This record gives sequence, structure tokens and C-alpha cells, in this order.
Amino acid sequence: MADKKEKYTYGLGRRKAATARARLYKGKGEITINDKPALEYLSGDKSKLAEITDPLALAGKQKDYDISVRVSGGGLAGQVDAIKLAISKAIVLEAADLRPVLKKAGFVKRDPREKERKKYGLRSARKKEQFSKR
Repeated sequence: MADKKEKYTYGLGRRKAATARARLYKGKGEITINDKPALEYLSGDKSKLAEITDPLALAGKQKDYDISVRVSGGGLAGQVDAIKLAISKAIVLEAADLRPVLKKAGFVKRDPREKERKKYGLRSARKKEQFSKR
């Protein structure tokens, strides 16, 4: 796909426990996730692939870049959101004039919701033992 010495634009995206690092190379629209074709990595789910390419479609640059993504942690849904944010950030670095368009669509904002940690003496983060009067 893309040669290691080739110039690229980098973007980092996070969501829940997932972290994605995206590299945008000049190319013809190929997307690889963890060295696999995107559709193969996403188990053939075309709706998730469409969600990943939403920022590119909005910017009108679907066929302009080859994208290489390294993603780790979390589940598939969190990874998809992290990849989408990473690609959006890389596009903004490449073309700053697209930031208002991507921001209005909500692609530049990170979703801050994360799993709350379990507290001592409780079953989970907030769940307590059932009260027994007798």
C-alpha cells in the first residue's frame, strides 16, 4: 500500500477504551485497519465502513487518500468512532478550511463518555447490595 518513507498526515482519535492512529497518504481511496482491508477487519459490515468514511465523503475526498489505521482497545463500535475522529483530525490538518464543515457535522468532537470505575464496597460503579430489613 503506502511506503514508509512517503509523506503522510497523522490523526489520533479516542472513544471509550479504543485508540486509533490514522495516517492519510495521497492515493486512490484504499483503507487498511491493522494491516487488513477495512471491510475484512469490520467483518463485512458495510454500514460501519460507511460510518468510517463519512468525514471523507463530507469533505469530498473519498478517492484522494489511502488511509492506514492502527486501532487498539475497546469493542468494534468504540473503535469505529475512534477511527472516524482520527480521520477527521487528519483531514483538518491537511486542509484547515474544512474544519467548520466537519465541526458542524460533529466529526471533530471527541465523545467523552467512558466506563466509570468500580468503587470499594459496591458491586459495580454504583450498584449496592440489596437492603434487607430483617
